[in-house]
Amino acid sequence: MPARLFLSSGDLVADRRFEFARDLQLGGDLTAAAELLEQAIELAPNFATAWFTLGEIREELGDNDKAVAAFRKAREADPQDRHGASVRLMRLGAEELSLMPRSYVQTLFDQYAPRFEDALLGDLDYRAPQLLFKAVIAVRVAQRKPAFFKRAIDLGCGTGLGAAAFAKQLEVEDMVAGLVSKSDGSADLVLAADAFCYVPELTPVLTEVTRVLAPGGLIAFTVETHDCEGVVIGEGLRYAHAAEYIRRTLAAVGLKLAHLEQASPRTEDNKPVQGLVVVASKT
Repeated sequence: MPARLFLSSGDLVADRRFEFARDLQLGGDLTAAAELLEQAIELAPNFATAWFTLGEIREELGDNDKAVAAFRKAREADPQDRHGASVRLMRLGAEELSLMPRSYVQTLFDQYAPRFEDALLGDLDYRAPQLLFKAVIAVRVAQRKPAFFKRAIDLGCGTGLGAAAFAKQLEVEDMVAGLVSKSDGSADLVLAADAFCYVPELTPVLTEVTRVLAPGGLIAFTVETHDCEGVVIGEGLRYAHAAEYIRRTLAAVGLKLAHLEQASPRTEDNKPVQGLVVVASKT
């Protein structure tokens, strides 16, 4: 959870009640926690963190209508939406799928940064880069071409696990905006390891990838997936893309699907996350 966004006049009573409510929540007494949070909010109506926590508890209690109302109040109290109330609203079906709030994503990764790589490799058994490497090699072998690329772009590179050789070439930018700055046909390979799970609609970024790739170039990426249609918000509060959506979108932007297989990019809550490994080429 982001740092508490307590935007009232600094009412210490409300703050203490929030702390007590969190203790009750962690102890499993959700009803009592909700009551204390309502008292805190009554004292500090713009206490965004309290509203958000109340939304989480209401959702866990199965009262989705009240959860939706609380998440909307959290976003109203913090228009930057650093807690990601919009993501919860999308997950509950109360709002249409759209981009995650930029401040939420930044806050999420800023807090995660000190333990990012250790958590990925140790706790989550992160394996997307290895899956992509094997898939790219398989595609190149099938094409009877060498697996050598003069210039690669790693989208959402994190600490550089997906493309260690390019870890120092870092630009902090939105994916599409970052690609727009690149010349036509300037890359032979584009990677996106576990990055598209933060992008709902892939057409804009894949359109730019098609432009940036040289003829014969490849894009290799992983996505989280599901068994229905289109794009949904998964249990991990990330976007999941159906296989048919991937096929349709690649064809629409002019990329030829070369490889698509089911494979889990990471483990979460002791279960493999359902995913796809995809490689496509520019003809």
